Amino acid sequence: MSRTQNTFAPPVMEARRWLDGVTFPPERPLINVSQAAPVEPPPEPLRQVIAEIALSNPEAHLYGPVMGLPALRAEVATQWSAGYGGEIAPENVAITSGCNQAFCAAIAALASEGDEIILPTPWYFNHKMWMDMNGLRTVPLAARTGLLPDPDEAASLITDRTRAIVLVTPNNPGGVEYPADLVRAFYELAQSKGIALIVDETYRDFDARSGSPHDLFSDPDWGDTLIQLYSFSKAYRLTGHRVGAMVASATRLAEAEKFLDTVTICPNQLGQHAALWGMQNLSQWLAGERDEILDRRAAITEQAPRLIAKGWDLLGCGAYFAYLRHPFAKPSNQLAEAMVREAGVLALPGTMFRPETDPSGKVELRLAFANVNRAQITTLFDRLEGLGWPLAPDQDSA
Repeated sequence: MSRTQNTFAPPVMEARRWLDGVTFPPERPLINVSQAAPVEPPPEPLRQVIAEIALSNPEAHLYGPVMGLPALRAEVATQWSAGYGGEIAPENVAITSGCNQAFCAAIAALASEGDEIILPTPWYFNHKMWMDMNGLRTVPLAARTGLLPDPDEAASLITDRTRAIVLVTPNNPGGVEYPADLVRAFYELAQSKGIALIVDETYRDFDARSGSPHDLFSDPDWGDTLIQLYSFSKAYRLTGHRVGAMVASATRLAEAEKFLDTVTICPNQLGQHAALWGMQNLSQWLAGERDEILDRRAAITEQAPRLIAKGWDLLGCGAYFAYLRHPFAKPSNQLAEAMVREAGVLALPGTMFRPETDPSGKVELRLAFANVNRAQITTLFDRLEGLGWPLAPDQDSA
């Protein structure tokens, strides 16, 4: 069996196949809430910069440094040091081909076949896929009340093969923002056990809270424990350019460099120049993007009571995501596919975010709302409210 045969098919690609052969009438167009990636191009000033760099900078078309443009690494270090209240040097920053690659590089630098990584569930499916393809054991940590994982429960799962705990905040798929004291508790647990804490902050720019979401970088020894991941894709709509970042100790980045050099040699040069210009010039524009996402989040919470009255439950909402429990007898993997035909809605089932043995996934759905406006959110909830399928037995008796 090959490495890739050890894992499942890419969920977003699988969901897109549900669209095959389905037509959507003009009066009921498809509402696609399956993927979190922005569908709009970067703002025009940034596109102009990309075009100018492509025409005037010959080096932007050549191999660049494996760890990324020095100017971009320095800008991340400067802004992160100020934003998190800590000391981050350029040599603590690696630029990667998207945040997914940053995660893969981090795991490659930490773990060998048979080692264990703790992932809270519901998890981000690409994280699980990478574990599977590398012969690692994924240890599920159930996120319970408020979709928040428990450090004490995590402590009970640590063995001599555990290499890291992974947190995603704001969370994908749950949307929840992990409180700073919870992130600190996980950090101190990892520190005490001599393992890494990987904090994926892909959606940090859309956190509803002001100020730093945690204080981990204020610890002068943060590099012994913390690895932070980030994506420029969501902030500046650079999804197709594949630009992410990994912030870690210089020692760990030296190990990650081996992986990065082997896989891509260097990150996309045009995308890096775009990310650098965006960091230096688009803070006001990005603040407007954040306001828009927060307004859509508010629209979700305003509409939620309509579904709650029908037996649904809103388990989490934030960043790009709303995570719901549905009341129907039909399992979510079947329900999500049927929703395409019967409601004109493409969403991902909870089964894509949990172990096969976890029954919770069968009653959960993720809605990625970053690409639907307030009016479309109202229409989305109209369609979900109108679903007339048989309810689960406990809902029937309620």
